[in-house]
Amino acid sequence: MTDEEINRVIAEICGWKILEKKDEDFGYCFRVWVDPFGQEVDAPPNFCGDLNAMHEAENILTEKQKRTFAFMLAQVLDTSPTVDLGDQFLNIHATARQRAKAFLRTMGKWEEAK
Repeated sequence: MTDEEINRVIAEICGWKILEKKDEDFGYCFRVWVDPFGQEVDAPPNFCGDLNAMHEAENILTEKQKRTFAFMLAQVLDTSPTVDLGDQFLNIHATARQRAKAFLRTMGKWEEAK
């Protein structure tokens, strides 16, 4: 999946919506994103590049999903979700994109590149 696709899918999972609008003066249509609080913005957060955005996304996970996420993150990093300190360090320091991939795998929304 591209970063744009990943960001879109995570945003939708987190309650963001795409709103189609029409400019009545000029007659063209355009899209805006609406955050979970109803604010219109140009784009959703950059989940692939911003650890803070991924932290916010991870906050929606249930306890069961958090365990699955830890397992999926270990798979993405090719580490073990055990108590091995070296693996724990790698898991803790995963990039935003690695965390985004694990998040989408947890939610059953990851699509491999074709």
